[in-house]
Amino acid sequence: MATFLYKLGRLTFRRRRFVALIWVALLAVAGIGAATAPAATSSSFSIPGTEAQRAFDLLEQRNPGTSADGATARVVFKAPEGEKVTDPANKSEITGIVKELETGSKQIASVADPFATQAVSQNGSTAYISVSYQVSSMELTDATRESLEDAGKDAQKSGMKVEIGGDALQVMPHTGTAEIIGVVIAAIVLVITFGSLVAAGLPLVTALVGVGIGVSTITALANVLDLGSTTSILAMMIGLAVGIDYALFIVSRYRAELAEGREREEAAGRAVGTAGSAVVFAGLTVVIALVGLAVVNIPMLTKMGFAAAGTVAIAVLIALTLVPAALGFAGKRVMGRKARKAAEAEKSPEAKPNMGTRWARFVLRKPVWVMLVGVLGLGVIAVPAASLEMGLPDDGAQPKSTTQRQAYDMLSDGFGPGFNGPLLVVVDTKNSSDGKAAADRVSEEIEAIGVGAVIPPAFNKAGDTATITVIPKDRPSSHATEEVVHSIRDAGADVRSDTGAEVLVTGATAMNIDFSQKMNDALLPYLALVVGLAFLLLMLVFRSILVPLKAALGFLLSVVAALGAVVAVFQWGWLGSLFGVEQTGPIMSMMPIFMVGVVFGLAMDYEVFLVTRMREAYVHGESPGQAIVTGFKHGARVVTAAAVIMMAVFSGFIGSSEQMIKMIGFSLAIAVFFDAFVVRMAIVPAVLALLGKKAWWLPRWLDRALPNVDVEGEKLQKQLTDEPGAEGGESGERELVRV
Repeated sequence: MATFLYKLGRLTFRRRRFVALIWVALLAVAGIGAATAPAATSSSFSIPGTEAQRAFDLLEQRNPGTSADGATARVVFKAPEGEKVTDPANKSEITGIVKELETGSKQIASVADPFATQAVSQNGSTAYISVSYQVSSMELTDATRESLEDAGKDAQKSGMKVEIGGDALQVMPHTGTAEIIGVVIAAIVLVITFGSLVAAGLPLVTALVGVGIGVSTITALANVLDLGSTTSILAMMIGLAVGIDYALFIVSRYRAELAEGREREEAAGRAVGTAGSAVVFAGLTVVIALVGLAVVNIPMLTKMGFAAAGTVAIAVLIALTLVPAALGFAGKRVMGRKARKAAEAEKSPEAKPNMGTRWARFVLRKPVWVMLVGVLGLGVIAVPAASLEMGLPDDGAQPKSTTQRQAYDMLSDGFGPGFNGPLLVVVDTKNSSDGKAAADRVSEEIEAIGVGAVIPPAFNKAGDTATITVIPKDRPSSHATEEVVHSIRDAGADVRSDTGAEVLVTGATAMNIDFSQKMNDALLPYLALVVGLAFLLLMLVFRSILVPLKAALGFLLSVVAALGAVVAVFQWGWLGSLFGVEQTGPIMSMMPIFMVGVVFGLAMDYEVFLVTRMREAYVHGESPGQAIVTGFKHGARVVTAAAVIMMAVFSGFIGSSEQMIKMIGFSLAIAVFFDAFVVRMAIVPAVLALLGKKAWWLPRWLDRALPNVDVEGEKLQKQLTDEPGAEGGESGERELVRV
């Protein structure tokens, strides 16, 4: 591995114009594809194998005109103080809006007159028009959305307060500022780390090229592959972070090789051969974690994982090829004046040890205390994770300034919180001798459970399928509403045994509950798959059993601590105002498993980059303790910069208007902080210090069975020592020709 990458690094350095041209051409092709591809018109959301999805499919088959999974909207009216919506003037205005909506778009399936459907509050202050569409929210045209918004504006002229809720106004989250903030902070960190504008700009430029290719490709294929709006945001978030980090490690190692007095081409080859090996395996762990999301069997999540994994793969390829090519263009400017002076100072026998060296020596003196403080500290932060409640955010989690949130609050005040999340009960009476009696029986059973309201059954034309709308008493994301769904399903089992009619509960609220349950069920298998594969991969890299085991356990500790922090902020509301959390509630159900996937890959990055340098020193003859010091001397500064950059990129997304993006950004940022600075920089060296030589133990039979991928460059070092001509110049080029 190291030898091949060494030759690749020298080749791309020498053929830099050709390599740069290839990547620029790929960027141009991807950009043209994104610009000319038709806009994504669909972002279907399905959960195979769940009751809610089966009910949707049944309705689509038996009564296709209902568009059960189509977008919905509620135009909510509140009369001025001292008036009622039933007053002649207000009633006339609302009736006119109903007619305006009916003719406003061809995508509308139905518009319900509130006075005909009794959608007026008991005190007469509030009413709402229910609008159903034939297509999903992402398929609605701009003209359809504008007609909906215009209808609300027209009604406001009468003095009534009018707000619009539902998913019809759902648009792609705005995150432009987030990327800018992340890139700016990353640039500052890189300048401080390298002391050279050229060296700092190089990782940024190459990472942006990779992200540009990845996101443009996703945009170009979005319509064909039915990719959701958050897919490109996720790919951008992860691609930008790992792209900067991978380039950072290559550039850092290149500068270290230059400081040793090597020629530029030779330094590029050695940088890619050593740090590049770590990049390959670190990238593989991220790809495994993201592709592993497919085990959850939710198409949307699978596509997100594959798209993000593709962007990571591009980041790895760029680090191995475009970065050394760019180093060739940069010349000696990659080493700033301060960097050259620092390199000369480090060679001096009287040179002061850097911060990484001092910290490693401190850990070696107090390994037990450092380990205990780290483990107990993360353990305390992890305590709130025991209270984790999962669900999907509704309009109640939107900022209070949005029309969706205000409509949500108006409905809660006028009708009760349950009106924001009605349940749709589907009764399949095909195998029942008396379908009407079976449907009436279901209504009675639901009323006995205790809900806000039950709307009588409505049959399709064939008379074999009935739908019953149920209004819970509590808000959609509450535990009480979840209990209502389970109670209806339990009652449905009795109805089926007595009448032969099948009862299915669906609707957005039930779909969210089933989604959360599926994510819960998939978490442990996913953890086992990802951790197991990564354990094997790290065992191959480090040729040790205890080091990969320590890496996996440390990761689990940091993830649980991050979950505890997420629960404290988003569920309990601690420091919620600081992060723009206006409404506490259950944690987004896909967040834990998603965080596990992403953070595991990123955590293994730091493990590979830091511990590979220790392994390299140990293989070359240093004692276990001295190898830890050497690893921190060369790697701590760079790993710290990489972690700060990742935290900056992820933290930038906390400012997103979308609750899901905000929560993911926070969880990834805090998880990287815990894993990089507590686990990898404190607990890992402490455990390695306590284990000593045992850390690098591997049974002989396993050592013989495992292929030697030479990540630490032992074979490469031996080859370069045996072949002096490989240090640069013509013999090195002849060696490359043979490859």
